[in-house]
Amino acid sequence: MSVKPEKWGVIYNPKAGKRKVQKRWKEIKEYMDSRGVAYDYVQSEGFGSVERLTGILANNGYRTIVIVGGDGALNDAINGIMHSSAEQKEEIAIGIIPNGIGNDFANYWEMSQEYKEAVDCIIQGRRRKIDVGTCYYYDGKQHITRYFLNAINIGLGARIVKITDQCKRFWGVKFLSYFMALLSLIFERKLHRMHLKINGEHIRGRIMTVCIGSAWGYGQAPSAVPYNGWLDVSVIYRPELLQLLSGLWMLIQGRILNHKVVRAYRTQHVKVLRARNAAVDLDGRILDRHFPLEIGIEHEAITLIIPN
Repeated sequence: MSVKPEKWGVIYNPKAGKRKVQKRWKEIKEYMDSRGVAYDYVQSEGFGSVERLTGILANNGYRTIVIVGGDGALNDAINGIMHSSAEQKEEIAIGIIPNGIGNDFANYWEMSQEYKEAVDCIIQGRRRKIDVGTCYYYDGKQHITRYFLNAINIGLGARIVKITDQCKRFWGVKFLSYFMALLSLIFERKLHRMHLKINGEHIRGRIMTVCIGSAWGYGQAPSAVPYNGWLDVSVIYRPELLQLLSGLWMLIQGRILNHKVVRAYRTQHVKVLRARNAAVDLDGRILDRHFPLEIGIEHEAITLIIPN
C-alpha cells in the first residue's frame, strides 16, 4: 500500500462517557474537509483498538498520524508506533486533537482544546522530536515493553489518576472530578513498601507515591521536559494532614518539589524492585503489577506536531 507523504491517518477515539459521538466526529471531519486536508480515518472500536490501528497505519506508510483522543489514546498510539515494523519511527509525526477525559500531555504543550485550532496547528506542521519513556517487565510468560510520553505513577498518584478518570465519567466536570478524587483519598495516605534503584542509590522504605516523568506527570514532575533525554523522579513519603493540604496547594502551583516530604532525582534509568500492593499507571493506563520494572528513556524517538 502506497500512501502520499502529506496524507494524514486519523484515529477517532470517542470521549469516554460522552453522548453525541458521531456529532463530534462530524464537526471535526467537516472542518478538515473545509481546510482541504487529505486524510483517511478509522474509529476505534474500544479499549486496545487504538494501539492496533496505529500500528496498521504506521506499517502502511502513513507519516502523519492524528489522534483524536486523550492521554490514554495517545499512550496506545505511541505503543502502536513503537511496536510496529515501520522504518524510521522517529520521523512519524503525531498530531493531537484533544478529545479525552484527561489531556495532560496536550496541556503541557499548550495545545488548544478547540478542535478547529488543533486542526490548524497540525496543518501548520511545526514539528519537534521528543523522548519516549520505556518500561520493561516480565509478566510470567514473556518480556514486555510498554512506552509512555508523560509519566509513570506508582502508588497514590496512580490511584488518583484512576479515581479521577472514574469521577469524570460520572460527573463530567474536570474540576469537580479532581476534587472528588482528592476528597476520597485525602485521609487514605496509604503507604507502600518500596525498593527503588536510582543513579546507583537504593531507596527503601514506606513511600506514598512515586512519579517518573518524561513530561510533568500531572504536576508531580514539574521540571521535566520531554526532549532532554532525562527522566525526572519524585518520591513522596507520607505527609501529615496539614502537610498534605499544603502539598496539594504546592502541586497546583507547580512547586511540589519544594515540599519537605518530597525527594527529587534526575536520571535515565529507574529500577522498581518492589512496590507492595501499589497501583501502576502509564499515561492514564493502569498497568498490571509485574515487578521488577526497568524504566528508561529513548531520546528523540518520535516526532510531535506542536503549536507555533
